Amino acid sequence: MKKLPRPKLPKPSFKTPKAIKRRKAPEERLKEAFANVPKITNETVAEHREEVLSSARKYIYPLQHSRKRIVYVSGSIVVLAVVFFLAYIGLSLYRFQSTSSFIYGVTQVIPFPVAKVGGNWVSYESYLFELRRYMHYYETQQQVDFSTPSGKKQLDAYKQEAMNEAITNVYVKELAKKNNVGITTSQVNSEVAMVQSQNRLGTSQQELDAVLSDFWGWNEADFKRELRNQMLQQAVVAKLDTSAMQKAQAALSALKHGADFATLASQVSEDTTTKANGGQFPGLISENDPNVSPQITQALFSLKPGQYSNIINTGYSLEIVKVLQDQGGKVQAAHISFNLQPISVYINPLQKQQKPEYFIHIY
Repeated sequence: MKKLPRPKLPKPSFKTPKAIKRRKAPEERLKEAFANVPKITNETVAEHREEVLSSARKYIYPLQHSRKRIVYVSGSIVVLAVVFFLAYIGLSLYRFQSTSSFIYGVTQVIPFPVAKVGGNWVSYESYLFELRRYMHYYETQQQVDFSTPSGKKQLDAYKQEAMNEAITNVYVKELAKKNNVGITTSQVNSEVAMVQSQNRLGTSQQELDAVLSDFWGWNEADFKRELRNQMLQQAVVAKLDTSAMQKAQAALSALKHGADFATLASQVSEDTTTKANGGQFPGLISENDPNVSPQITQALFSLKPGQYSNIINTGYSLEIVKVLQDQGGKVQAAHISFNLQPISVYINPLQKQQKPEYFIHIY
């Protein structure tokens, strides 16, 4: 029997452990660190500065590139947003004729035009200012629904009226400028004080604010703005209607020279309802009488029985009033009245020369 060879077993392998490195002392390590620091002298300082700056540029250039890109992207977004916003506002105003508070607020900031009169622009804001007060009054006080067919027809009429008023105000300002006519802030404030003193819109500031807000959706600044427009119209008419002023001045002069008030009223007054009765008003007048203009009541309650006033401009007429009797808080009075021409008499020639150019279509 043949003897089999004995298998060779692998020799065991023993790795010699790495030599344990001796930990260097702190002084030795500090010495090695300083040994690797390059020495900078006056001759090599420029070289080392350039070396440091060149190593930093690789970080600066990408940052500058990113910043330019951010500015470009941001600018593009802003431009697109502005274009989109203006397109939206343009459609809302000129296509859909929106009257919302947001759109009105935009027109108060950006002077979009609604029409042009000669060389003057009619702002969209002035048109909405007039239209929105009509809408507020009829929606809140008359419960008109402008979404119904009849309401839409009514709204179209108010749009036309609001447009006419906005354009009229532009013509009036042009006439006022040509004729050196103006209204001061103190005059407007005096008019507001007079109305409040007669309790026509409440006697307190709180009542005034409530009435303006409830009836027209206005604040006091809006009310004063509308009042200024009306007063400017009246002042322009009083300046241009020289015929009415001459008649009123002639009547006042006659009274000062001893003419009888009732006789003069029956001769020259243009109020047909009181002329035959010596200009006497039909009933007693209270200080807040709604049937008499506030200018007349203010004058009457500043006079004593037998006294007459100077010429009073009510906006529609020139008046001279006289107190006949005082009956316990109410007065019996008479007047001599001269009608003023409507503002249209002076605007119509301008309209023929400078026809309005409209930017929206009102049905």
